[in-house]
Amino acid sequence: MTQETTGFFSRHTFSTPEENWNGRFEWYKEMRNTSPIMYDGKAKCWDIFLYEDVESIIKNKELFSSERPVQQGEPSILSLDPPRHTQLRSLVSKAFTPRELNLWKPRIEQITYNLVENIKEKEDFDLIKDLAYPLPVMVIADILGVPEQDMADFKRWSDILVAGPENSSVEALESLKKLRIECIKQMDMYFEDIIKQKRAHTTTDLISILLDAEIENQKLSDQEIKSFCRLLLAAGNETTTNLIGNTMYGLLEEPNLYNQLQESLEHITLAIEEGLRHRSPVQALNRIAKEDVDIKGNKIKAGDALTLWVGSANRDENKFTNPDQFIINRKPNQHLSFGKGSHFCLGAPLARLEGQIAFEQLMKELPGIHIPKDFKITPIQSAFVFGLKQFPLKIKGRR
Repeated sequence: MTQETTGFFSRHTFSTPEENWNGRFEWYKEMRNTSPIMYDGKAKCWDIFLYEDVESIIKNKELFSSERPVQQGEPSILSLDPPRHTQLRSLVSKAFTPRELNLWKPRIEQITYNLVENIKEKEDFDLIKDLAYPLPVMVIADILGVPEQDMADFKRWSDILVAGPENSSVEALESLKKLRIECIKQMDMYFEDIIKQKRAHTTTDLISILLDAEIENQKLSDQEIKSFCRLLLAAGNETTTNLIGNTMYGLLEEPNLYNQLQESLEHITLAIEEGLRHRSPVQALNRIAKEDVDIKGNKIKAGDALTLWVGSANRDENKFTNPDQFIINRKPNQHLSFGKGSHFCLGAPLARLEGQIAFEQLMKELPGIHIPKDFKITPIQSAFVFGLKQFPLKIKGRR
């Protein structure tokens, strides 16, 4: 394993796809046992690995800030602290209330049904390409009020925003930085056109709601709206895509788990939570210390960066029994995959609903699927976002 430095984040890249997919969990375990809080001098960042420490830091917005430098334009809600974070979050959260999600449920069910019907016509299929990616993108496109036919662009942009560098060289880091800046420019140009259209013809979609919204008698800037759109389009669909893909991998990795879940569909909700814990779609979060603080004898100074390894916290032996095992009815399951406190993931209820509907349809319509013998793991090339680029599957009874 080699380490890459961006000047702000402490990141880790892995030498092989298999090491990226499974080796990182062995590394987490080693670090929990030997260096649960470690300062990385090269990356100039603290790495935090234990559940209790990760949870404590995530919840403590008084001592640890989410603010961080941005490459272009105004920061997204992810990188803001109160009060602005609270004000902006309250606006967007209106699209993710239980009432709104209940209204969206029939549409999500219909999209899922159509996608699964297309899968049923095939001898084999790719879970990511045929279901896990298009489902959340089509849903978030509807919520934002942007055309579904632009899905190819959404996918390309999302891939760039969550990608890691090809290697740990300075050249690779600079290349990725330039690619992301260009990607953000393209997304901003795209949403500028959408915003113009919405101003001329306001509807009930989220962009229209944000255009009409005011905070302390001031309208949101176009840049703030574009930042929201980028976040929801990229982070929203990537999380759900990887939630579905990683959970399915956990169910098929162990013999008979998929069949067991088919026989007890009431456990789908628990199985999704286990998928979130076992291979979290987001493996790490970042914070900045606001002031000098001591954590278990480690002197963290004001301004120090911290990487909170959620993927490690979710495998902490002190919190979870048999943490490396995928248990479809694990309860309780207080994973940190959606964060905690004021930055708890806004889209978590939507991601859970999409996952629930997706697995209900798959279980009912595809009584048996399995991983082909020649399957080769192709994980997303990223230190923080965790999932598969492709996940080809075979349908039982077909060649």
